[in-house]
Amino acid sequence: MSTTQPKQIFKATILKRVFSFVKPYRTVFFINVVLAIVLAFATPVRPYLIQATVNTAIGKIVNLPSWVHWFLPANAFQSALHLILSLTLFQVGFIIMETVMRFFFTFGMAWLGQQVIRDLRNKVYDKIMHWEMRQFDKTPIGTLTTRTINDIESINDIFSDGLIPIIADMLTIIVTLTTMFFIDWRLTLICLVPFPIMLIATYFFKESVNKSFVQVRNAVAALNAFVQEHISGMQVVQAFAAEEKELDKFKKINGQHKVANIRAIFAYSVFFPVVEVVLALSIGLIVWWVAGKSLDAGLLVAFILFLNQIFRPLRMIADKFNVLQMGMVAAERVFKVLDNEDITADTGNYAPAIIKGKIEFNKVQFAYNPPNWVLNGIDFTAEAGQTVALVGHTGSGKTSIISILNRLYPYQGGSILLDDHPIESYSLDRLRASIGVVLQDVFLFSGSIFDNITLRNQAITREQVHAAAKMIDMHDFILQLPGGYDYQVMERGATLSLGQRQLISFIRALLYNPSILILDEATSSIDTESEQLIEKAIDTLIKGRTSIVIAHRLSTIRKADMIIVLDKGQIKEMGTHSALLNLGGFYTKLNEMQFAEKKEA
Repeated sequence: MSTTQPKQIFKATILKRVFSFVKPYRTVFFINVVLAIVLAFATPVRPYLIQATVNTAIGKIVNLPSWVHWFLPANAFQSALHLILSLTLFQVGFIIMETVMRFFFTFGMAWLGQQVIRDLRNKVYDKIMHWEMRQFDKTPIGTLTTRTINDIESINDIFSDGLIPIIADMLTIIVTLTTMFFIDWRLTLICLVPFPIMLIATYFFKESVNKSFVQVRNAVAALNAFVQEHISGMQVVQAFAAEEKELDKFKKINGQHKVANIRAIFAYSVFFPVVEVVLALSIGLIVWWVAGKSLDAGLLVAFILFLNQIFRPLRMIADKFNVLQMGMVAAERVFKVLDNEDITADTGNYAPAIIKGKIEFNKVQFAYNPPNWVLNGIDFTAEAGQTVALVGHTGSGKTSIISILNRLYPYQGGSILLDDHPIESYSLDRLRASIGVVLQDVFLFSGSIFDNITLRNQAITREQVHAAAKMIDMHDFILQLPGGYDYQVMERGATLSLGQRQLISFIRALLYNPSILILDEATSSIDTESEQLIEKAIDTLIKGRTSIVIAHRLSTIRKADMIIVLDKGQIKEMGTHSALLNLGGFYTKLNEMQFAEKKEA
């Protein structure tokens, strides 16, 4: 077995998967296949009719096939002039009909491609939305953008300039050559003498452009990833005066993109002149043969037209093969996204109307990259309505606890129960709807403040939003903004301060009235005055609701029912504020350190 066979089978599998998306539009697909066949057989008709017209004009007897007689008027054969006029009118009508069919074929294939990539893009985005968070940790956002936008757009070329157009072009060439052999096989062989040059040029062009296109695609992905990452982190770049260094990196990647494109342009610049030379040689051989043998003007004109009809698709067929291959490469990348099974499996169907909020961690082990445990043997119980605080140094595992509680990441050992049921038994929607989260790094989408608070949930009214905003005294502040609740927040909330963004996310958490509230450093970036404003709201909010509070500032968690002290993924101490201070252990040291820092400040 050859080494290339598995690759060919794999490519055929990819093509089959791409065309599986055509099923909802199979009627349009089959119509286009029929049009391709009809157009291929219609291609040699006009040169043949022009040959008959020219021969009639020079007084040569013409024997037209019977099917032509069906379309000509009864008096068409009364004289040469009548026949010429009839044939000309028939050709005009035939051209109009062929043009209309070619329009529907071209438009139909493009329409089909757009339908497929729309469905495919929706499916890819839906897949990405359900990925586990660890996939986003190791996959650059720019790469995912390329897969979702650029690569899927390339799949459209499989339809508009790919498989079916290539088959249509090849069928056109076969039908035209067959017609030429039928008319004069000797002259056909003569004009095909330069074709080996064409075949060799086509092969080298295809290989050269294919390599260049692969390099271009990789360079585009690298450019997307680099630009997205550095625009998102532009504040860091400018803060450390790294503009020139990062610009040099960009120039290098952009230069690779330029070189790859120039190589492709060079291949085109060589190939198309070669095609024109081969065509000129073939026409020259036709003229030489006809002038020396038959002196048949109609035959000369017809064969020149036949050659143009063969060379027109030949000019583009190698390019279309490359487009098809690049579409296949893009499809392979896209299907890797679709085949990624690292998704949060929504296997549970338990969705109680009321969740009380009792949380149990039983010897839980978790690692982003096993066996490098981030959490090792975490064991605690938070009764419904209790406030539990998590404290510890950076990297101790505080945020990881809430991440696995939300099922953003799968844990590897132990069990987590919610109201005495494993969290895996809950439906994801019900589980996450019952947990409200206010993160330290608040992300706001482009759009109005109202949309960011409601996340475009149509069931939430403005009155509900106003009531939630009033609970933390944000209502008046929002009304002072241009447009009030319709004030347009720029990307990532750039037009608001970090404290204001956190307060908006707090309104969002209040609004959804969760059974469990998670505050991950929720007050870390809020000034003292703002913190005092929301303390009362927090006290009101956590009553009757299980709350997990992560905080570096120990002053914010003194009222907690239970404080869990973490260090290197393990629980070191657990108890109330006063009880832990009496122990004189980890918590006491953390408290003394913060007291010393506050005193120095």
